[in-house]
Amino acid sequence: MSEALVVSNIVLWAVVLALLVVVLALSRQVGILYERIAPMGALMLDQGPKVGDVSPVFGLESLGGGSVAVGLSARKMSQLLFFLSPTCPVCKKLLPILKSISVSEGKWLELIFASDGDRPEQLAFYRKAGLGDFPYVLSTELGMAFKVGRLPYAVLIGEDGKVRAKGLVNSREQIESLFEAKELGVASVQEFIDQRA
Repeated sequence: MSEALVVSNIVLWAVVLALLVVVLALSRQVGILYERIAPMGALMLDQGPKVGDVSPVFGLESLGGGSVAVGLSARKMSQLLFFLSPTCPVCKKLLPILKSISVSEGKWLELIFASDGDRPEQLAFYRKAGLGDFPYVLSTELGMAFKVGRLPYAVLIGEDGKVRAKGLVNSREQIESLFEAKELGVASVQEFIDQRA
């Protein structure tokens, strides 16, 4: 009986040591994976005005009334242009996030929604989405000036009227990566990571 107890104890310790080796190997692999998969910011398509270039300036009418100066803020604030479409599900998912960002970053950031297309359809979307507190402009020329080919797309224009960051955005992290790129003085988070490597 005691012989069986000793054998089972030895087998149990062998299993525990084997599990310890497996856990150490897995934690090493997680570390390697973490290094390979760096944080992803907004996907910057290398089209339109480059980061650091002066933004095209537009004087546009907002759907809610009044005029909007894009590219040159009268209040000396940064501007986040968010290009969207009423038929884009990802754009709709990001609306509450953008509203939240507008509240938290409102001291230095002006949020402007931009689209093109049928005015009655856009106006219905504008009202249904509760965007009455934000400028919402319709301009094909604006999208063409920034070479917007896919949505949702965002452009961050600094207080000085220069493009500070831009790219396709599908999540809060990607939107905030535009702010990080501006603070770090780089075109994108990926560029910053590449510089450090």
